[in-house]
Amino acid sequence: MNRFIAFVIKEFHHITRDYRTLIILFGIPIAQILIFGYVVKSEIKDVNIAVFDKSKDVTTLRITNKLISSGYFLLNKNLDNTKDAEEIFKRGDVKMIVVFDSDFDKKMHCNEHPEIQLLADASDPNQASLIVNYTTVIINNFLKEEFVAYDIPLQVTPQVRMFYNEEMRSVFMFVPGTMAMILMLISAMMTSVSIAKEKELGTMENLLVSPLQPIQIIIGKVTPYLFLSIVNAVSILALGYFVFGLPIRGSLLLLMGETILFIFLSLSLGILISTVSSSQQAAMFISMFALLLPVLLLSGFIYPIENMPEILQWLTYVMPPRYFIVILKNIMLKGTGFMFVWKETLIIIGFTIVFIAISVKKFKLR
Repeated sequence: MNRFIAFVIKEFHHITRDYRTLIILFGIPIAQILIFGYVVKSEIKDVNIAVFDKSKDVTTLRITNKLISSGYFLLNKNLDNTKDAEEIFKRGDVKMIVVFDSDFDKKMHCNEHPEIQLLADASDPNQASLIVNYTTVIINNFLKEEFVAYDIPLQVTPQVRMFYNEEMRSVFMFVPGTMAMILMLISAMMTSVSIAKEKELGTMENLLVSPLQPIQIIIGKVTPYLFLSIVNAVSILALGYFVFGLPIRGSLLLLMGETILFIFLSLSLGILISTVSSSQQAAMFISMFALLLPVLLLSGFIYPIENMPEILQWLTYVMPPRYFIVILKNIMLKGTGFMFVWKETLIIIGFTIVFIAISVKKFKLR
């Protein structure tokens, strides 16, 4: 036992002496959380639009003011025609042009249903769809409030309420996903590189002839990164809570327990990668590039799994971050308990056991 403790302490000293390792462990996760929280957003804000008002009456002016005062749009220019619409979009200054029909106010009061045309730059289809949807909702709300007595379209008014994220803030989606990605990549990468380095430098033979058993060597290598990853997870949760206002509605103890379990899984995956890697470069390539794209694309972090082709939906079942993201969202946003995430928890435990078993077996063979 004393030898094992001394081995773990040696690993701690080895990590803390290397400032580059500390930057990777703590600097990259913080930078990623801030980038995803502030830069990567699914909502729109301050989008430049142009207006071509053929009518120039009170109603069209009020609708324009309603759009601008919403906080989503900025009036870039007023147009005299739509002939230059394509040129305006090419310059990239404007993302949408709102075209009001002539005699808009008069037609509205006569129940003639005047038209409002929305011309959007769809080079980014997701953004264009959001812009058009936001504009449509704002205009319809205005018309229903101002022309209650008139026979205008949209007589059925749905009452919508968004649970768990009423403001539809994209950061509520990105922080849990980023946390899963960071813990998976950083933990797996650092652990895989650690053991691969021992093999590359030739010091692995010293460990193999020591009184330590293979399982003790593996646990000793993992233990420092376990504690450092826990610190990482706490810092990510603190950033999400204090900087972005991400709530933690469920049990903090359960959340940390699930996080530690996922860290175990990531570390065991890193050990597995190291056993099949002959050098640090190979280990880093596998842990970074072979894991990064699948974690981003197949975990439900960015793209909904339900929208994927069926074959890719089947592949998502072997992606551990998929289950951890579900756990995070259930505990943090919905405030659920263990009974709602026990299936995902058992799957993560199963992955961890499989990774550790394969790692120990391959370690003995080598």
